Amino acid sequence: MFTVAQTVGSVLCCKCGILMQPNAANTCAKCILSEFDITKCLSKSVNIVHCPECDRYKQPPSTWIKAKPESKDLLAFCLNRLKDLNKVRLVHAEFIWTEPHSKRIKVKLTVQKEVLNGVILEQTCIVEYTVCEEMCGSCLRIKANPDQWECVVQLRQYVPHRRTFYYLEQLILKHDAAKYAIRIAQTKQGIDFFFNKQSHGRKFVEFLREVAPIRDDEGKKLVSSDTKSNMHVFKYSFSVEISPICREDLICLPPEVAVSLGNFGPLVICNKVTSILTLLDPFTLRQSFLTKEQYWRSSFKALLSCKQLVEYIVLDVEIVSREVNVRGVRYVLADAHVARVSDFGKNDMIFSVRTHLGCILKAGDYALGYDLYGANINDIELDKYKGLVLPDVILIKKSYEKKGANWGKSCSWKLKSLNMEINNGAKGGDHEENSEYELFLRDLAENPGSVFNLSLYSSGEISEMGSVSNIEDVSLTLVDHFDYLDLGDDIMK
Repeated sequence: MFTVAQTVGSVLCCKCGILMQPNAANTCAKCILSEFDITKCLSKSVNIVHCPECDRYKQPPSTWIKAKPESKDLLAFCLNRLKDLNKVRLVHAEFIWTEPHSKRIKVKLTVQKEVLNGVILEQTCIVEYTVCEEMCGSCLRIKANPDQWECVVQLRQYVPHRRTFYYLEQLILKHDAAKYAIRIAQTKQGIDFFFNKQSHGRKFVEFLREVAPIRDDEGKKLVSSDTKSNMHVFKYSFSVEISPICREDLICLPPEVAVSLGNFGPLVICNKVTSILTLLDPFTLRQSFLTKEQYWRSSFKALLSCKQLVEYIVLDVEIVSREVNVRGVRYVLADAHVARVSDFGKNDMIFSVRTHLGCILKAGDYALGYDLYGANINDIELDKYKGLVLPDVILIKKSYEKKGANWGKSCSWKLKSLNMEINNGAKGGDHEENSEYELFLRDLAENPGSVFNLSLYSSGEISEMGSVSNIEDVSLTLVDHFDYLDLGDDIMK
């Protein structure tokens, strides 16, 4: 069937007389724009108040909200501060880039409004927000008197290293658990977190219970009281102690704990520390879990810790059993002949050991282990086992270290750090602290499973990232964990 194609008619504009498609007003777009300005009701310049200390914006009359630059929260805050926005229909809003030091925020708005007998007009305008710096009430009180805290969380761990605090610091930054802390101070045995509300300190302690095997105690001190109005002011403190058992520690389980775990151990290695301790028997490849409640009932200590690791060279490896997969980690029992690296050129002492690292060790490799042959061990739990024969060496992990290489400086990824004050009693040797932090970075690189809960940042000086170049045979892809930011001075080096 033949159909006639429909065509759109044209009319002349009643104002300027140009040819145009008909509309309800019979007026072209240029003439409508010359007569109407639907953005006239909107303020083109608005002042907003920003606290430079806590990085929050004031929502009148007295509310302060936290918003990151060019975030959805900041855009919503800016639109709420714009008066008469309900008189038009908002179609689109976006930020326009400005210099960070200019104290200006520009937002581009696209709005619509009905004019002239149902004709809908759309226009674009730019609103400039002037950021006025003003400290909020809580920051003002803190600046006037830094000791105006209401609650303090004293986090302690009684071990000769700070590797646990390095890892816990990254977890706190990842989950922003210390966002309400008004001050953070590093002490000799731990870290103190100060809060201006008891509820903030309690919430922080609850976070620590989820990520570490801790026990805590709460106390309060009367600061002042008014008997007439029955008003009392207290200062609260939470004493939090982290278990001294750390990853890669050698443990001798108490007899009652070993029996409760199904005759497990007694000599075991701590493989992972969260709110639960993951233990591995290196001679049988059995794995068991110890909850923090079970641990604190016995409260035992490590037989040997990571500070006492000795480097060995592997001379020969003979596989004893087939490969076993324990929760995604491969282990193979093997008999190995090892010698201390420090003994080369002095004696020909060779040790025959049973190890769980048969799948990754081969002749010529280096390994770190505990020297029970030459160690001076004085442990109460070990004395309870009569007739227990200790092995000469227990290997813990393969050593990837290259002599003479400063691995920390050549690392292609960086970590953030908390803004902490260092007390005089907490100051130690810079060389020792840098060495511990470098060992912590190396430990993260050698164990891919430990980086999933952390935020890694790329360095602006690194062009190619993705693998750790200074460690051989380490399969670790870090690109998926990068937040692509150039931290600059905020990076702990």
